[in-house]
Amino acid sequence: MSYGKAVRDELRKPTRELRHAIPAVYEGFKHLHEATLASGAIDAKTKELIAFAIAVSTQCDGCISSHAHGAVLRGATPEEAAEAIAVAFLMAGGPATVHGPRAYEAFNEFYADSQTGGAG
Repeated sequence: MSYGKAVRDELRKPTRELRHAIPAVYEGFKHLHEATLASGAIDAKTKELIAFAIAVSTQCDGCISSHAHGAVLRGATPEEAAEAIAVAFLMAGGPATVHGPRAYEAFNEFYADSQTGGAG
């Protein structure tokens, strides 16, 4: 297990517990998430890559994992992920250079699974 799946697995239980404590909030966020990432004037893959870059710039491990996986599911390539991370470097500076490699590792982990038919 590598970075992306490790973060996702670490958060699974506490997220489930909090979701049970505040179900309406999670339901509302689910609707916001789906509406925001749906294809529109900007396609869903590009939106996931934007979210991925923002996750790097905000240093959010759970967000990195989630949007790395989402970008892979929507057809992003490692080259596109790397360029999205580069934009995060531009906008966030030094701290993004720490989370960028983590993000790239997470993306490549999910990407490799998608190429081999893994569960991701």
